[in-house]
Amino acid sequence: MNLSCFSCREPAVFLSLVLLSVPHRAHWPPGGLSVRLTLGFLAHNERSSNAIHSFLLTRTYFISSNLHGHLIHHLSINGVFFLYSHLSAGAGGWSPLISDKYQWLEVDLGERTKITAVATQGRYGSSDWLTSYLLMFSDTGHNWKQYRQEDSIGSFPGNSNADNVVQYKLQQPAIARFLRLIPLDWNPSGRIGLRLETYGCPYTSDVVSLNGGSSSLVYRLSPGPWQTSKEVVSLKFKTLRNSGILLHAEGQQGVSLSLELERGKLQLLSNQTSPEPLHLTSLGSLLDDQHWHHVVLEQKSAHLNLTVDKNTERVQLPAEFSLACLYKCLSLGAVHSLRSQKPDASSKDLHGCIENLLYNGFNLIELAKNSDHQVTVRGNVTFSCAEPVSVALTFPGPQSFLQLPGTTASSPGGVSVGFQFRTWNKGGLLFTFSLPQQEGMVWLYLSDARLRLMIHKRLSPAVFSGAALNDGQWHAVDFTARRGRLTISVSQWVHLKPWLIVTHTCFHTLAGEIRNLFETFQGCMRLLTVENQRVDLIKVQQRLLGNYSQLQIDMCGIIDRCSPSRCEHGGRCSQSWTVFHCNCSDTGYSGATCHSSVYEQSCEAYKHNGNTSGHFYIDVDGSGPIKPQLVYCNMTEENTWMVLLHNNTELTRVRPSPAVSQHSVHFDYSSQEEQLLAAISQSEHCEQELSYHCRKSRLLNTLEGSPFSWWLGGPGQGRVQTYWGGAHPGSQQCACGLQGDCVDLQHYCNCDADRLEWTEDSGLLTHKDTLPVRSLVLGDIQRPGSEAAYRVGPLRCHGDKNFWNAAFFDKETSYLHFPTFHGELSADISFLFKTTGSSGVFLENLGIKDFIRIELSSSTQVVFSFDVGNGPLEVRVESSVPLNDNRWHRVRAERNVKEASLRLDELAVATQEAPTDGHFHLQLNSQLFIGTASRQKGFRGCIRSLQLNGVTLDLEERAKITPGVQPGCPGHCSSYGSLCQNHGRCVERASGFQCDCSLSAYAGVFCQTEVSASFKPGTSVSYTFKEPYELSRNSSALPSSIYSEMTLRAENISLSFRTNQSPALLLYVSSYYREYLAVLINKHDKLEVRYKLDSSRDAEVLRSSVRNVANGQLHTVTIKRLTDSVSVQIDENAREDFNLTSDGEFNAVKSLVLGRVHESDDLDPDLAKLASLGFTGCLSVVHFNTMSPLKAALLHSDTSPVIITGPLVQSNCGSAASTNPYAAENTHHLSGKKGGASFALSVKKLFCGVIAVVIFVVVTGLAITGRLLYQRKETYRNQQVKDRQENSQDFAFSNQADSQSVPCENPKEYII
Repeated sequence: MNLSCFSCREPAVFLSLVLLSVPHRAHWPPGGLSVRLTLGFLAHNERSSNAIHSFLLTRTYFISSNLHGHLIHHLSINGVFFLYSHLSAGAGGWSPLISDKYQWLEVDLGERTKITAVATQGRYGSSDWLTSYLLMFSDTGHNWKQYRQEDSIGSFPGNSNADNVVQYKLQQPAIARFLRLIPLDWNPSGRIGLRLETYGCPYTSDVVSLNGGSSSLVYRLSPGPWQTSKEVVSLKFKTLRNSGILLHAEGQQGVSLSLELERGKLQLLSNQTSPEPLHLTSLGSLLDDQHWHHVVLEQKSAHLNLTVDKNTERVQLPAEFSLACLYKCLSLGAVHSLRSQKPDASSKDLHGCIENLLYNGFNLIELAKNSDHQVTVRGNVTFSCAEPVSVALTFPGPQSFLQLPGTTASSPGGVSVGFQFRTWNKGGLLFTFSLPQQEGMVWLYLSDARLRLMIHKRLSPAVFSGAALNDGQWHAVDFTARRGRLTISVSQWVHLKPWLIVTHTCFHTLAGEIRNLFETFQGCMRLLTVENQRVDLIKVQQRLLGNYSQLQIDMCGIIDRCSPSRCEHGGRCSQSWTVFHCNCSDTGYSGATCHSSVYEQSCEAYKHNGNTSGHFYIDVDGSGPIKPQLVYCNMTEENTWMVLLHNNTELTRVRPSPAVSQHSVHFDYSSQEEQLLAAISQSEHCEQELSYHCRKSRLLNTLEGSPFSWWLGGPGQGRVQTYWGGAHPGSQQCACGLQGDCVDLQHYCNCDADRLEWTEDSGLLTHKDTLPVRSLVLGDIQRPGSEAAYRVGPLRCHGDKNFWNAAFFDKETSYLHFPTFHGELSADISFLFKTTGSSGVFLENLGIKDFIRIELSSSTQVVFSFDVGNGPLEVRVESSVPLNDNRWHRVRAERNVKEASLRLDELAVATQEAPTDGHFHLQLNSQLFIGTASRQKGFRGCIRSLQLNGVTLDLEERAKITPGVQPGCPGHCSSYGSLCQNHGRCVERASGFQCDCSLSAYAGVFCQTEVSASFKPGTSVSYTFKEPYELSRNSSALPSSIYSEMTLRAENISLSFRTNQSPALLLYVSSYYREYLAVLINKHDKLEVRYKLDSSRDAEVLRSSVRNVANGQLHTVTIKRLTDSVSVQIDENAREDFNLTSDGEFNAVKSLVLGRVHESDDLDPDLAKLASLGFTGCLSVVHFNTMSPLKAALLHSDTSPVIITGPLVQSNCGSAASTNPYAAENTHHLSGKKGGASFALSVKKLFCGVIAVVIFVVVTGLAITGRLLYQRKETYRNQQVKDRQENSQDFAFSNQADSQSVPCENPKEYII
């Protein structure tokens, strides 16, 4: 047998069970039977196939609850040690007479031993074996601690028959003298049966016991071989107290560190020059459990790692710690200073034991044992661990209770009960007893984490005491009823209440039986007294006292599930006895452990959710460590821009200052460093405007000379850059130098010409490695006459390299492979897919036993399955529509220590809870396959934007070198085409799509923004048809096409209006043959449509029955004609149908007019009069067949056949939310949109409104001032004019627009 696999460097210890034939249980002594067993030692150089001949050692023995067995011998075969029966008369091994969960087998190893593995086997020649069991360890035979795998799993797998040996190597070796095995389940056709073997190594240690009263060890270390560049202090400790000084280290200049136990947590404190210590961090929990805890302190310069047991916290120390020799004075158990020989009286002394105190590998306890001159021993210090015996009870579940006898006769002294408890639950019955003479019942219970007492007979109101008693700390309760008064004290709280005199009690019940009235107590109790007499809980365990059910005696099984916290991203952890809960509010994350981000990863993703421009939180790495950041997403252009602001994006003037040779400015961005870099890296393109306006102020000098100015850009504080906007890195040029059009061709920047006139060097910085701009240094500003101004615009990026990263799998056998997925404790997987297949595996990763897989199991179902050692677990989502429709569908799967979840598109999340006592770690070892390389059916179709724990897998790059897989996946309009509204047309792009709004009366990224204008009486918009006019229909930057036919047999007209004018002409279409079409409001506030399709006949008037359309509200009209059939619909009213008597042809259409009609010779007199009045109100989204005349006039007047006269003001008056024709703007709402920041939008709108008001006030003030100035004397007026002219020449660019600033949605124009 190879012993090295058990990590023993000394001779290994193998302990095998040897049982003798024993008498009947009725003749056993109380407490069970002690049996001496053999302890064998096997040296490393012995062959494992040799039989072991053991020594009989008197100090090593087994104790069990009860025994049944025969003599057994120990044998080694093929490297596996097991037990077998020597006698044919009976089966060999341990088997208690009663098979229940109260049986146990205890092993005394004689001394503390490093136990590395256990092996079990069933009873020889029988049907008796264990299928699962628990292992407990102890140093004293009391205060047992359950061994847990992965800090969660308590049970060990047992046997499946009586012959095979099942060996389990402990993940973390246990160091203990006593081992106890507790059966959980066994063969249902047999009984409990066991042959046991343990493996381990001898364990040696140096121990010191500190018993308070200033007991301590003080080390004043002189320079020696233990001093290194990296300081390491390690130790183990155990204590029953929840507070005390563990370690204090002091160095030069009073700099010191302290490790202090406070409320069962270990705190790291820094004591510098200030009197109050600085709290650096805290780690661990429930460290007052009288079990050994391992502590390591590693320091290098100002970096420190604190490890408690298996958890490590990294700490950045103050700068002075990097220079101080910190460990000149080490004190254990109390605080001692270099300047004082006495301990700090304010410190809390430690009561407990410390083991193996090492400083840089040197054993300091050994120095103390040898009375080294560098060590001072103070107080009551012994070099062995004297442990107090404290027997605790654990109430693990709803069926747990303990029943004890009460007083048996009248007692004038009353009733007295005392105990300590600890729990995480807010409620639970602690104890109850009856009052038979008064026929009443008393209950003491927890409710809302407070102690309450209720007397049933008198219906007494509850007595309250204590607060926050579910904090996991030990709380002492004393209950006394004497001389008509009741006293309840809980820790520091005492409550007194008059009460009846209790003369007799029949029993006490802890965590009692009245389960229908109160919550069940789950927690620990100890130091139980009744009538001031300590209850012997070992007798209770032996069933010699009282009665109990489902208790764990002589141990406290409390677990702190919030230390370390499984809640991610700042989620707040709370817990009960069995579960923990994460509060994810205000974190930006969701899920059982706050793992998944609630925000999208880019503006591109928000756009494809149907959002429009606005402020959004983006989380560039999803579930990764980078926090969400607030950005502005500009979706008004072809590209979707992400805008990141800094503290000064305005054009800023630099005044000359003789005392200052350079002007330096630093830019602080709204995003943090890691957020900025991740956003830049994820984007396809980034740019930032950099401009310099100058007058006699040079910029970069010549190529050979040193630059006068420079800027810093890139990661961190940035690197020095000597090129300017529009040029290349390292060129020391400006844009004009690159293009060869500088004002002085001898220089490479306009400003380097050093002229008296104002000029500028501006351009875009587009190299992502040098972005963002961090600082700007301007040098040539101190000369007389030198003036300058600079502007650094916001950082703007577009494109999301991750969002469109896709691959097409053209065969079911096709796959991509990536490195093993590491999602041991938490894993999230998200991707989009589209397919025409009915099933297939999207991805899978396998381990020896564990696996993770996501697949399309049918055309309507997605399955997320995995195994972390508990057996396969599946989460399914069923869709009501087929998923093989060749449209994109989104899958999001998550697995954490609490649950597994699966979400498909926007369907409800399906979840599956994880076992409360199950495996945590997902252990995989194969490659991650996209598609499948196993016998499962592969996937045929497209997968896009595949992310694992926030990291995007580059499918396209891997697909380029993989047969059967193609990079990219076209065809996005089938999925996203519905986002294009109001007759907008979806156009495919290489990455994504675009909405072509050329045939729509609407504008915007999704053709969703109404195009509206406010009309005045003199406003006229004339759209001419007289010449065929066709523009490209593939560009939203161009107006809609103009109908090229001259004769119409049908019209499709729609428009919205808002007015109080009656009568009023809304729309007029003329012809070269004196024919026309008019839409108007008559004097009765009703809508009329007039058709004159025959110049020789009068116009036909079609009147709608809908009343009061000139009421200032928004109305939408739809008019459709096909030859002689006309339909009219207003708002949601019923459609009205009309018939014309003319031939149905509208010949030689000439023009369409909105507002006032200037050429009215062809009109009837009454219509001509109405046309001359014009229109006052709002017109919106005017659509005539394929044309949008109002949109062409407002957005494309330069390229469209449109004539505009009078004031035409674009506004959002056509919005349904607007209440008047001059409504300022439409409120941009994001409620219900994931990640929307509506408050930021409101702030932006308020800002825009304030600017408008300020402009109004300024303009009005200037007008009044100008009027006053005009009335003043001519000389003064001339002087004022001169001053204003000089100022204008002085700073000619001061009113330039900030083209890169975040735009205000729906800008307003005011006519004053």
